Amino acid sequence: MNRVHNFSAGPAILPVEVLEKATEGLLEYQNKGRSIAEMSHRSAEYEAIDQQAKTRLTELLGLGDDFEIMFLQGGASSQFMMTPYNFLREDQTADYIDTGRWSNKAIKEAKLFGNVHRPYSSSDTGYDRVPGDDELELSANPVYVHFTSNNTVAGTQFATDPETNGVPLVCDASSDFLSKPIDVSKYGIIYAGAQKNVGPAGVTIVIIRKDFLAQADTENVPTILQYQTHAEKIFNTPPVFNVYMVNLVLEWIQEKGGLSYFKKYNQEKAALVYDEIDRDDFYRGAVQKDSRSLMNVTFRLPSEELEQQFLEEAEKIDLYTLKGHRSVGGIRASIYNACPRESVETLVNFMADFRSNNG
Repeated sequence: MNRVHNFSAGPAILPVEVLEKATEGLLEYQNKGRSIAEMSHRSAEYEAIDQQAKTRLTELLGLGDDFEIMFLQGGASSQFMMTPYNFLREDQTADYIDTGRWSNKAIKEAKLFGNVHRPYSSSDTGYDRVPGDDELELSANPVYVHFTSNNTVAGTQFATDPETNGVPLVCDASSDFLSKPIDVSKYGIIYAGAQKNVGPAGVTIVIIRKDFLAQADTENVPTILQYQTHAEKIFNTPPVFNVYMVNLVLEWIQEKGGLSYFKKYNQEKAALVYDEIDRDDFYRGAVQKDSRSLMNVTFRLPSEELEQQFLEEAEKIDLYTLKGHRSVGGIRASIYNACPRESVETLVNFMADFRSNNG
């Protein structure tokens, strides 16, 4: 097996150990004569997987009994609509911190249901930073404060949770979910598409605090789009194989040492790349230093021609999917939990050589 160094922003790299284990279940699960992908979501086997994954999430995040966990479909984009549909009415206001492409899309959806206030936006500077708490100008009585914890396109990340003075946080955590510990007591909802840090594309993890869920106004909300519909039960057919994969990734995270381990591991990997970027002015970080992401490292070279040459030469030594998002260009290295240090070191060595040959 010749695996390349995969820096894809998503669907992203998965742990080899998980892929090997999943291959066994794909062919035949627990000597049942059929694949996990062929089993009913009402079977005892799948119900055990579903419960185990929820238990592991509870343990990793320290959720206790205060939260509901749901495995839904439609990606984080569906949650841009589903959250305000359940919690925001025409005469109410929700605050949306605007720090990138995905928060802007969430704002567009929320405006269909109620008032949206932006307590901060970095759109005028190309989404090159996230705010400090002293920069947030919250509205008088928001029902929740929404933010995107890590911005995959720009390459920015909140180092700490925004301070909202007790207003529940709603977080699109798709690209840094389970990469570090968080204070769950501040959150009303955490949602994440699995395809960046916890599994393959096709399942969306939604975690809702029970007392916040009780405030949902579901009059005229279709049944399938009500969070309460999915609480404590499997309402409709989930993406069975994807949840199976997520459960294996959660097991892997626990075995490695949990969220504290990955916080340190991710800090070390990111530091290797940022140190190389900051060595001189050949490479230029795309965002302000105090807002840099540990998950998606974005940078530019002196010219677009050099950037294209960089990408072409990188692939020759198996460094793949380093092209920046089509909306911003440049270079982007996505170094999620499963990205091994070896891949990061190989990238950094290539960056040094490329500078020497072209600087």
